Amino acid sequence: MSFKWPNKDPDESLDYSIDWSRFLGDDTIATNPRISWFIDAADGVKTSVPFGQDVTVDGLTSKGALQTQTATVATLRLEAGTVNKTYKVTCRMTSTPSGLVSERTVKIRIKEN
Repeated sequence: MSFKWPNKDPDESLDYSIDWSRFLGDDTIATNPRISWFIDAADGVKTSVPFGQDVTVDGLTSKGALQTQTATVATLRLEAGTVNKTYKVTCRMTSTPSGLVSERTVKIRIKEN
């Protein structure tokens, strides 16, 4: 299942979050391994966004150094993007103590405001 964030202007630099609290129950997001983020390229290749590193995929830039997580929420900062393109951004989460692994994919469209 794919979720959708509001449209983003290519000039904006904004934080986008996924709240895992309803999925987690009594668990929390593990800190090791931490949250993993991915951006799908136009050819469908899922590109990893390593923590602490900036990654640009088809014009959309993820600021890896600005990734954050709490016990229940994962956040990623996105900049730029190609106008009229819809990107898929995936968050992979591992819980503790259960060790459950789940992914959420969110679509974000780049539109001039």
